[in-house]
Amino acid sequence: MKRRDLLKLVQSGFVASAASAAFPSLAFAGGAKQDKRPIALLVPLAGPRARLGESMRQAALLAENSAFVQCYDTGGTANGAAAAAALALKKGPALILGPLLSEEVPAVASTVAGRVPVISFSNDSVLKAPGTWIFGITAGQMASAVLRYAQSRGVRSVIVLDDGSPWSAATALAAGRLESEIGLRVKTLAVGAPLPAEDAAPDALLLPDSSTAVLAAASTLKAEGTQLLGTLQALDNRPDALAVLDGAWLASPDPNAFGTFASEYAARNGGAPGAIAALAYDAAGIVNKLRADNQLSGEGLLASAGFHCVTGPVRFRTDGSVARDFAIVAARQTGYETVAVSSGS
Repeated sequence: MKRRDLLKLVQSGFVASAASAAFPSLAFAGGAKQDKRPIALLVPLAGPRARLGESMRQAALLAENSAFVQCYDTGGTANGAAAAAALALKKGPALILGPLLSEEVPAVASTVAGRVPVISFSNDSVLKAPGTWIFGITAGQMASAVLRYAQSRGVRSVIVLDDGSPWSAATALAAGRLESEIGLRVKTLAVGAPLPAEDAAPDALLLPDSSTAVLAAASTLKAEGTQLLGTLQALDNRPDALAVLDGAWLASPDPNAFGTFASEYAARNGGAPGAIAALAYDAAGIVNKLRADNQLSGEGLLASAGFHCVTGPVRFRTDGSVARDFAIVAARQTGYETVAVSSGS
């Protein structure tokens, strides 16, 4: 994959990737009557996140027939999202895609009150509920993927660096939950705190990002033989960062799939999409597949064995969570290469 395509993925705004071939336009099978109910796309088209919302709208239109996509502006606020959901319900949508922000999800869920399935783009797993799916990539999913891969390669003890961010906290919590399940010893260490002595160094260090302080700690422990691990937030193409990360294993949506999606998006709309736009593409592509199979419903989401997506193969669960598989990429001084596939939580 070209470095510029991966950089688009790295810079895409996750705190929060199959390509155009993943969701082909399919003729309606068996001659059955096609479900022509619309889908409602709830995204911010005004306010500080308007540009992001517009990229999500454009991405969704790549994957689903535009005749079926009705877009509503949430303004990026809870009240705006509730109002958008109320307007959408008047049109009888089959599904609601969105909203984006965690503060908007409860407002939409309350307004919809279970009448229509909701696939939100939030990555706050606490907000999951039956009928309201959390489709954003979560810290727990990524931590599970990279730690399971590391355990399969002989890692038995891990320190999770905590930089005080919500993403870092969620990563540490997920790592702790995996201790007994996959046989890891997990400790959390605040960024800036004294590092363990060489004779007490862990097998692996899980990085929350690629900040200067995090890379300094990583460089010290790497010199003592510690394997570096990371999630999407730690991907970094700066030469100095790659020099430290060289050899690290990181969980990420498949860079090649994202690159193909990014190329298709650019050809249609110009510019470079981010990974959040890829979520909108994936969600609309899932709708397209369900419509073609005459299963456009929450039951259809659950009945499927899974969907191939730009952000990784996904499976929907009854509790509102989404299981997602990731690529494991190895950092090299010239970029990143995919070395394995690992399941997230």
